[in-house]
Amino acid sequence: MRPSLRLGTVAGIPIGVHWSTLLVVALIMAVLGTAVLPVEGAGMSRGVYWTVAAVTALAFLASLLAHELAHALVARHRGVRVGSITLWLLGGITELDDEAGTPRTEAEISAAGPLMSLALAVAAYLVLIVTHGPPLISSALAWFALVNAVLGVFNLLPGAPLDGGRVLHAFLWWRYRDRSRADRAAVRAGQSLGMLLVAAGVLQTALWSPAGGLWTVLIGWFLAGAARSEAFAHTAREGLAGLRMRDIMTSGPDLAPAWLTVDAFVATVALRSRQSVFPVVDFSGAPVGSVSLEALCALTPEQRTATHVTQLARRLPPDHLVAPDEPAARILRRSAEPATLVVENGHVTGMVTSADLTRILLQATLRGGPCGDAT
Repeated sequence: MRPSLRLGTVAGIPIGVHWSTLLVVALIMAVLGTAVLPVEGAGMSRGVYWTVAAVTALAFLASLLAHELAHALVARHRGVRVGSITLWLLGGITELDDEAGTPRTEAEISAAGPLMSLALAVAAYLVLIVTHGPPLISSALAWFALVNAVLGVFNLLPGAPLDGGRVLHAFLWWRYRDRSRADRAAVRAGQSLGMLLVAAGVLQTALWSPAGGLWTVLIGWFLAGAARSEAFAHTAREGLAGLRMRDIMTSGPDLAPAWLTVDAFVATVALRSRQSVFPVVDFSGAPVGSVSLEALCALTPEQRTATHVTQLARRLPPDHLVAPDEPAARILRRSAEPATLVVENGHVTGMVTSADLTRILLQATLRGGPCGDAT
């Protein structure tokens, strides 16, 4: 998931937030400011309730970040490279650039997050019983402790992609001595857990809490879908094992010279090519981005004569400029972009587009096993 806003780095790890995080802040503030705090701290002004609610909501987001940092720092300590951390609607995501090399490493990395959440819950509860502060502050502390306790326990449920599912995967990997078998078992557990939550949410909606039930259904649906996606990724990774980028790329793609006008490029290249995305290169042949047919079509005929290709070029993140001998499986970790360019000696020698990636993953799934293994 790509963050909407970069917050900086912590211990050298890029931290970002997705726009959906704003929904979390708004929801928490609304619940605290209108339903939780006024009950325990009666007699205060609305402004006081909303101020405490805002501080508590931000503290909760900080606890989510602490949860993900625990994963990241343990991973780094165990020699696993960390890409970034992104907070979003349903929590956070720690992107690892490598996979754990042993079951023990995977278990330690996976358990670190829930243990951090539980530690924060215990710390908040101890502060609550020791300080005996104002009822309003005590109510906020109690809520913070409860939510972190629930977060820690929920994440320990044994189903991928939850942390507990990864702990289960580590145990099964150790038990079976077969990572692929552990992958399949953890995914099945995740799908079953997701559908169980969906059923529980439907029952909750019908019997006593429509809002809470719908939220449970949403979480269960997300878990089941994420488990299916993880199954597909596992199977695709097996199918790509041993392949390099040069094995899956489209060699010698048609290029878009940055200095040409769009009109000239359309006439000389775009209308004669079967590509829908073109690598944009400068005078030296070095890549500067990519341009799609959709971007070209968005211009009027008059604009095409006055616009140069470089003005339409979509700049690619560094991880979308790869070497021919880079393992093909690493493409599974790329962010969503129209194309990944394969570069050798400073020149584009190949390309993998979004459409190519879909085909490659399906082919990799067929190499790795029956397509049914990915569902």
